[in-house]
Amino acid sequence: MSLDIHSATVTASIIAIISSVFCFWIGSRAIQDGRKIAFYRIRHEREVGGWRYISLAIFLGICSLIFWFFAEPIIYSVYEPTLKPSQTPTISLTPTITLTPTITLTPTITLTPAISNTPTFTPTPYLPPEILARFESIVTPNPDSIFSPLSFSNLILNGQAVSPKTEFLNPAGHVYAVFSYNNMTPASQWTALWFHQGELVFFETKPWDGVEGGWGYTDWDPDPSDWKSGEYQVQIFVGEVFKVEGRFIVDGDPLISVSKTNTAQPLATKTP
Repeated sequence: MSLDIHSATVTASIIAIISSVFCFWIGSRAIQDGRKIAFYRIRHEREVGGWRYISLAIFLGICSLIFWFFAEPIIYSVYEPTLKPSQTPTISLTPTITLTPTITLTPTITLTPAISNTPTFTPTPYLPPEILARFESIVTPNPDSIFSPLSFSNLILNGQAVSPKTEFLNPAGHVYAVFSYNNMTPASQWTALWFHQGELVFFETKPWDGVEGGWGYTDWDPDPSDWKSGEYQVQIFVGEVFKVEGRFIVDGDPLISVSKTNTAQPLATKTP
């Protein structure tokens, strides 16, 4: 039975909390019992022992908070996150398609076709110049940084997507694109592009404010009327280098704002 890093930190936090409560209870009972003893020396020893248990309870409580909030990012900064084989990050999408049509009528005559079919393919994603002009960081990105495939969800918990899916009903609401990563250089520039049917609808680009490894996300929360049905793509870049792309679908018609226009009725004209 395997135990991942996230489960181990949560388990350690729970054990520390339970131990803290138990020590606090023992210390409180010892102080209360000591106050009932008439002999000063025995009473003093009981009270000192009780305060020691309470001090230990406070220490364990602090440890539980450290385990819960800081242990996992620190561990990921030393050990890279383990990805499943099906979640190996895609570094480059460069399909190569070669069509060479040849029509031969006879063994001695070869006809060259007058019409050449140009194959349609998706080129390697790139950053538009207007987004490159917004770069702020002067730190050189790590070319060995890696990202897992994107998971889409309306909610994240402890940095991970809750009930991820690839199809949303319109309006999709607040959508998170969650990923795990490793070998990132703090303060290096990173960019997330959101496309709808190939058209850029949202982006964010800024210096990396996370650690070297762990969990991260890019999110979009537009006005409900801005969600349109169709396919959306999210692309992640580190510096100018493309790292990973994810896709999801929004079903249903977009919300339409309906405004009522009050038309004034003409006044009746009296004939003298």
